[in-house]
Amino acid sequence: MQVEIGNAIVELIEGDITRQAADAIVNAANSALIGGGGVDGAIHRAAGPELIQELEPFRAQGGCPTGSAVPTSARRLPAKFVFHAVGPIYGHGGPDVAADLASCYRTCLHLAAERYLISISFPSISTGAYGYPLREAADIAIDTVCTFLVEHAGASLRQVFFVLWGDRAFAAYAEALVGWKAEQVE
Repeated sequence: MQVEIGNAIVELIEGDITRQAADAIVNAANSALIGGGGVDGAIHRAAGPELIQELEPFRAQGGCPTGSAVPTSARRLPAKFVFHAVGPIYGHGGPDVAADLASCYRTCLHLAAERYLISISFPSISTGAYGYPLREAADIAIDTVCTFLVEHAGASLRQVFFVLWGDRAFAAYAEALVGWKAEQVE
């Protein structure tokens, strides 16, 4: 499923983010930047052991705060960069958990724009082990990304992929994208 937003295409894909060609792949990382399970583990395995070494300077500075992201090269992945975004743990983030999740997406979009990238691939951040309700997270992700694309139509980004694992995630993001687009028409 794809929809034109601003000067870009937002495309939903069910599959493995480590196989999605894009200028940047977003990793759903933990704040310690030490690798983990889910998307984080898959990205580290596919990129190779050098990726964890490249994160060492960030770990030495205390890691990455929730709602932010740090860039590395992509190593063996079909991309130029990996943006390691730290999403909130649902139920432990206080009242700003939605703002923290939106900040992950916004930070990665700014990192892409600063590097004049054409394409970026996002997973569904915080919806795995971090427990964020899928439909709520999809609404936040779609709203943040689409609003950015409209407000920054002159930026270099032309393709934004959401690479989603499973039918349930795809359906939640599809519903959010259709809903966002419908709101813009009203």
